[in-house]
Amino acid sequence: MKITDLCEEIWLGVSSNKTRSGLTMLGIVIGIASVIAMLAVGQGSKAQIEANIQSIGSNLLLVQPGFQRGAGISVSAGRGSAQSLTREDATALASISGVSAVSPETTSRQQIVAKGQNTNTSIVGTTPAYLETRNLNIAEGSFFTDAQIASRGKVAVIGPTTRDDLFGEGGDAVGQKIRIKNMEFTVIGVTAAKGGSGFTNQDDTVFIPISVMSTYFTGNDMVGSIAVKAANQERMSEVQASITALLLQRHGIADPQQADFSVLNQSDIASAASSATQTFTLLLASIAGISLLVGGIGIMNMMLTTVTERTREIGLRQAIGAEKEEIVGQFLGEAILLTVLGGLIGIGLGYGIAWGLQAFMGTKTQVAWSSVGLAFGVSAVIGLVFGYYPARRAAKLNPIQALKYE
Repeated sequence: MKITDLCEEIWLGVSSNKTRSGLTMLGIVIGIASVIAMLAVGQGSKAQIEANIQSIGSNLLLVQPGFQRGAGISVSAGRGSAQSLTREDATALASISGVSAVSPETTSRQQIVAKGQNTNTSIVGTTPAYLETRNLNIAEGSFFTDAQIASRGKVAVIGPTTRDDLFGEGGDAVGQKIRIKNMEFTVIGVTAAKGGSGFTNQDDTVFIPISVMSTYFTGNDMVGSIAVKAANQERMSEVQASITALLLQRHGIADPQQADFSVLNQSDIASAASSATQTFTLLLASIAGISLLVGGIGIMNMMLTTVTERTREIGLRQAIGAEKEEIVGQFLGEAILLTVLGGLIGIGLGYGIAWGLQAFMGTKTQVAWSSVGLAFGVSAVIGLVFGYYPARRAAKLNPIQALKYE
C-alpha cells in the first residue's frame, strides 16, 4: 500500500465518526493543556521568587539574631523574640575586609495617617547604607543622612505604594506630613518602584532613621537584622566566614554551634528557593500528567471499539491481500493522529490558560519551549503505546472469521 493511500485510510477512519474522535481527543487536549499550564505556573513562580531574591540586593549576606539549637538549627527574630544583634555589631562588621556596605535594620508594622487617609504598612529603621545593600533608588527627593540619624530627625522616606495610598496615585508626597504612633514625620523622599507583594513589598514601606526607631519604637539599640554587601561575588564566602568569626568573638561565644545569630548567604537562599519551586513544578506536572494517562486509556478504548466495529472490513482487506503490517499501520496511525491533533489543540489551550492566569488573576506564568516539546512528545508516545495493542489485535484477526462477523 502506498503511503498516500495509507494516510487517506487513516484520515477516513478518524473522520468517519467525528463526535467520537473529538471526545476521544478531549482527554489528550485537557492533559496537554494542564501540563503546559501547570509547568507555566511553576516556572513563573520560580522566576518571580528568584527576581524577588535578587531585588533585595546583590552580593548580599543577611545576619539575623537567633539561638542555635542542635546541629545548626536556629530560632530567629523573624520567627520569635530573639534579640542578640546591636547597632554596634553592625558598625564592627563594616571594618571587615571585602565588605562594601552594612545596614542595620529594625522593622515594625504601624498605622500611618496623612490628610485623613491611613494605611497599615511596614516601618523600617535603618541607615543611608540601606540604599546600597538593598539596591534601592530614590525617585523623588532624597534619603535621610547620617546627620539626621545623629540628631534623631523625624524624617521619612516612603515607597510608591504607600505614597499612592496616602496621597493619591502619583501624588506629591515630598514635604508632606505623616503621623506614626502620634508622632509627626516629614516626608523627604519617595523610593523607585521595585515590585513585590505582601510583607515583601518594598514599595509599601516607610523608612525612618534607625536612631528614631530605637528611641521611640523599640526602646533599645537591638536590631532585627544586619544586611552586609560583599565587594564582589567571589568574596562572599570569605566575608561570611569573617562575619561569623567576628560576631562570635564580640558575643563571647567559643563554640560556633552555640552562636546566637545566623548568617544567610543570598546564593544559598536563591538555591534553596529554586530547589523548592522545582519540586513544586514537578508536583504540578505529575498531577496534570494523570490527565494524559486517562486520555491515553480513552484512546485505547476507542480504538478497541473501532476494531470491533470494523471486523468485517479488516477481514475483507486481509482477504484481498492486505498485509498485517498494513493493518497495524492504519490503526496505529489513527491513534497517533488523534493524539497529535489533541496535542496541538492542547498546546494552544495551555498557552491560553497561562496567558489568562497572568492577565486576569495576576499569577506569574512562564511557558517554556521545553514544556511544549515535552507535552507534544508525550502525546505522540501515548498514541504509539495505547494504539499499538488495538492495532496488533486488528492485524491478528482471522480473515475467515472476520468475514463471518455480524
